[in-house]
Amino acid sequence: MLSRRQFGLVAVAAAGCRRRRGTGFPGLALIANYDSSSVAAVDLTSFTLAGRLQLSARPSEIVSNPAGRRAWILAASPGTVYEIDAVELSVRRRVRPAPALISLRLDPKHPWLWVLVPDPPQLLKLKRDPLQVEAKLHLPAPGSCMEISPDGTRAAVAHDTSGEITFCDLENLRQIATLKSGRRAGPLVFRQDGKVLLAGDPERETVAVLDGGGRSLITTLKLAVRPEHFCFKPDGGELFVTGQGMDAVVIINPYRGEVAETVLAGRAPAAMACSSNPLFLFVANPPTGDVTILDPETRRVAAVATVGLEPHFISLTPDDSYALILNRRSGTLAVLRPGGIVMSRARGAALFTSIPVGPNPVAAAVVRT
Repeated sequence: MLSRRQFGLVAVAAAGCRRRRGTGFPGLALIANYDSSSVAAVDLTSFTLAGRLQLSARPSEIVSNPAGRRAWILAASPGTVYEIDAVELSVRRRVRPAPALISLRLDPKHPWLWVLVPDPPQLLKLKRDPLQVEAKLHLPAPGSCMEISPDGTRAAVAHDTSGEITFCDLENLRQIATLKSGRRAGPLVFRQDGKVLLAGDPERETVAVLDGGGRSLITTLKLAVRPEHFCFKPDGGELFVTGQGMDAVVIINPYRGEVAETVLAGRAPAAMACSSNPLFLFVANPPTGDVTILDPETRRVAAVATVGLEPHFISLTPDDSYALILNRRSGTLAVLRPGGIVMSRARGAALFTSIPVGPNPVAAAVVRT
């Protein structure tokens, strides 16, 4: 139940919604609702709920090709991958390759999906047309998370408890090497040229910088936070890191392999997304129901927006016109317009709109229509 203060904040935000400017985005936002085993579709031109799709299992991840009308949804248990027709809002195909699944990634260069399976430990290559398992790549131990290189030739799989990372050759479906990166391993992210992998170690509060081909550990960076969330600046020149330990964003230069700066960013900064034009870093503050908006160039807070209860996921439309924020406890999709944010002493940013989408929304993806 909303407190009086929270109700008042939402009312103020709603008032700001009436001053709309912008033409919307020609597409849909598909939102995975974990508690109701459903997908909500929000029309991004009218910013209204376009429909709901009931699934047979609880969704945890969703990926899409923004240029197409399809999306793929992962249900961790029982392990299922759904192919969704976004326009018709229907399940076109589904596959159940294992009893449990951990992570799903869209291949950036090929018409495949990659799925991480814990038992037996393996990486599955799924063909998209038709949706089916095409190949298996066996791993030395169960993986906790994975990332695919920007050119689609390699994968990195983290083994959390051992602090190791397995590098895989996806073209030849073989393991390249397994390297020790710290006491714990994950999250992971490839530098945009694919030549370097950055791996968080939440236990030691460090980020390991490794050769992207799995040849060696280059260096280890000490942080002021536990690395739990990664986000690249659009040009790839800076990596933003948030996590427990300090109310701040740590900025890493991935080309020099050094910590550039640590900047305060509201209470308990978590999920992030970065727009390119205008250049803003959106940082979720779950305890306060806010999003702190940073200017990466000046390292200053541009604005703070009240968005809902427990914001925990942020993404952007492909044209950077809108920031989409999922609020776990209020079950809403909050929308901010980067182009409408102006730096001021008041630092308040008006919410563009807020749409009820369902209980416990955990992930979102945008498709064009």
